[in-house]
Amino acid sequence: MSVQLDDLRAGVDGRVVAPGDDGYDDARAVYNGMIDRRPAAVVRCASVDDVRAVVRAAAASGDGLVVRGGAHNVAGFGTADGVLVADLGDLHDVRVDVDARTAVVGGGARWRHVMDATEPHGLATTGGLISTTGVGGLTLGGGIGFLSRRFGLACDNVVSAEVVLADGSVVTASETSEPELYWAIRGGGGSFGVVTSFTFQLHEVPSVVGGPIFFSLDDAPAVLDRFAEFIRTAPREYGGFPALDVAGPAPFMPPDRVGEPMFAVISCWTGDPDEGLARIGTFRDVAEPVAEHVGPVSYAFLNSANDASAPAGNRQYWRPLYLDDIGPSVGEAVRRFGPLVPGPSSVLHLYPFDGAVQDVPADATAFGERDAGYLGIVAGSWADPADDERAMAWVREFHGAIADEARPGRYSNFSMGDGGGSEHAGLDVARLRAAKHRYDPDNVFRFNRNVES
Repeated sequence: MSVQLDDLRAGVDGRVVAPGDDGYDDARAVYNGMIDRRPAAVVRCASVDDVRAVVRAAAASGDGLVVRGGAHNVAGFGTADGVLVADLGDLHDVRVDVDARTAVVGGGARWRHVMDATEPHGLATTGGLISTTGVGGLTLGGGIGFLSRRFGLACDNVVSAEVVLADGSVVTASETSEPELYWAIRGGGGSFGVVTSFTFQLHEVPSVVGGPIFFSLDDAPAVLDRFAEFIRTAPREYGGFPALDVAGPAPFMPPDRVGEPMFAVISCWTGDPDEGLARIGTFRDVAEPVAEHVGPVSYAFLNSANDASAPAGNRQYWRPLYLDDIGPSVGEAVRRFGPLVPGPSSVLHLYPFDGAVQDVPADATAFGERDAGYLGIVAGSWADPADDERAMAWVREFHGAIADEARPGRYSNFSMGDGGGSEHAGLDVARLRAAKHRYDPDNVFRFNRNVES
């Protein structure tokens, strides 16, 4: 049975955008420009009651429901053909309790909304490395960021959540209320309900020292060796990572080097500024930097520095992997594949996965693979559809060149769902299925990295 759109329009305050309506093409667009799907309608939910109404309509139809936060998921889970999309984008309010050091964040907020609200108080929580990323999707899948080594993943900082279940009821998920749901939504994905708000623990982060140091690609093996040695003893105040990046136009970049693939160490230090500058400066001992921009900045500034290089609408193809350590094949792969990048936003990032990430017991949240050394991503990003085959081959071959050093497991937030193996490798699938059976037995919430009961 299809959803009756006239009835739905009468039952919600937000706009229902259907095929033929003005703005439909904008409403159905998602971050990855390769995704071109035509939902039955996009409902711009204006309230939790709107979410409840859309959930009930989708459940009654039997067609399922797409839940969209920031529409940033690279596999395109923010849309689907012929079904309803509950767009939470207008539910982006952030309320900060300075005394309790918490923030209640709407399920449709992006990390920019969170930083704008918390930074005036010198507070922050772990968020995505691109500020336009949706809070909901990133948190439900784990959530890596500059603050992870010190404060854990985004999902580790969730104190509670308001969730609309498949029957349209609203519950609070926390340690003391619906504890299995609370466990499942912290790293287990979006299969269990619609999170209309998160309450996050905040931490004192008045300012940081950070920024990139760029090196020639030929220096990548030496820089990687130095980084691997550095991070083994680095205090948790250090939250940076090594990266293959294309040099963009910036005042600190020599004009004749703009557009050149380079290898960088992108640093973030949340401790004493002088100590941070000294520690970050040791990377200069390995090789002569091409350019750098390291100094005191706000956390929000550093955490949005990648926004311009990751534009919505670019074509995206990604492959993630976990590593125990950085071996020699990684540096050689960077030197081999770096010059062949398919677009200026194509990258390799290697995020250290130690510190506070590993403090959390394996069974405390649904997130797995906490004992990995690094979370890596090979991300292709380009504009021209004519480059699809070449760009996707670059990602597969680059990823394959370092995959021999990888360990089992897959970070779902970075996965396209086409890399072979289980999308839930490393997770407690039996416990996730039990939670799914309890909270969504009919699989209303199926357009995601789906857990079936």
